[in-house]
Amino acid sequence: MTLTMRKVAVECRDICLGYDRTEVLKNVSLRIEPGEFFALLGPSGSGKSTLLRLIAGFNRPRQGQLLVDGKDIGATAPHARNIGMVFQSYALWPHLSVYDNVAFGLVERRRPRAEIARRVAEALDTVGLQAFARRRPNQLSGGQQQRVALARTIVIEPQVLLLDEPLSNLDKNLRVQMRRELHALQRRLGITTIFVTHDQEEAMTTADRMAVLDQGVVQQVGTPTEIYDFPVNGFVAGFVGTMNMLEGRVENRGDGALTLRIEGAGDLTLPHPHPMSSSASLAASFRPHTAHLRTPGVAGAVAPDDRFQWLAGVVEDREFSGGFTRYRIRVGAQSLTADRVHFAGEVGFPSGSAVGIGIAPADIRLLAV
Repeated sequence: MTLTMRKVAVECRDICLGYDRTEVLKNVSLRIEPGEFFALLGPSGSGKSTLLRLIAGFNRPRQGQLLVDGKDIGATAPHARNIGMVFQSYALWPHLSVYDNVAFGLVERRRPRAEIARRVAEALDTVGLQAFARRRPNQLSGGQQQRVALARTIVIEPQVLLLDEPLSNLDKNLRVQMRRELHALQRRLGITTIFVTHDQEEAMTTADRMAVLDQGVVQQVGTPTEIYDFPVNGFVAGFVGTMNMLEGRVENRGDGALTLRIEGAGDLTLPHPHPMSSSASLAASFRPHTAHLRTPGVAGAVAPDDRFQWLAGVVEDREFSGGFTRYRIRVGAQSLTADRVHFAGEVGFPSGSAVGIGIAPADIRLLAV
């Protein structure tokens, strides 16, 4: 394959965008590194698709700069930006063959016929659709249509590839397959890619780094593991994966630690270098898979080395999902979830039973409430 992709950086500097009095993007600053696979993750209405369309040139910022390869392209028309975009609906021409759909951008650029034939053949070879060149879109599966849309985009050798939720129209199994193929293709081409999704799993399994947006504001930027393990606030903690948020009152110890009192369940003593007011409220946040469940009589005996802090709870409900069982547990006046790996023949904890919940301090993040 001889398609040429030059790696470039994309940078947003203090970008604001709004319609009438509604602010959609608020002081967005991001840098996507050359050749990086970068995800924009957030709920509906967070501004992620608006930002993607702004990079493509379909939206204009009210203030701020958009730089590609160090050049401000904020005033450049969409067709002159050399940026390729794959839309959620694929936007294929139904009356054209696969070959003609892929060739469309090159024909518009008035490339010689021989060059068009060579580059279309290369693009179709890249996405594994050489044998489908004469078919029309309605003769293809959803996954094949997505590959045509990708081929049509990469054939023009864009500086940046934009993907607007391209997997959302596929069923679950095909979505996983296409996600892997998309990631492999991006690695092979080395093209700077920005991927919009509301699906945390898609973002975490494909992206080198990602930005989490909410209400037009970038909440956090980092690698998937950084964001999952060290969320900066309650929104990120709850949106990226499942997170328990046990609220408690601070009992300040003044010795580099604090005690968080969970009403009706017990205390958590955690390292904290900065003294806090004893009246402050914080949430002890931790992932369900980090919780250890034991019968109350055993809970104290399994942690002689103080690896775990223990709270008392009562099982409210449980859901079996094959690989693990998820428990919903009442802790004082609050609820949390705990996941336990399933093994054949294991009985588990029935609803209504008392349990001890052990959490390692290293797995707990203290967040404002």
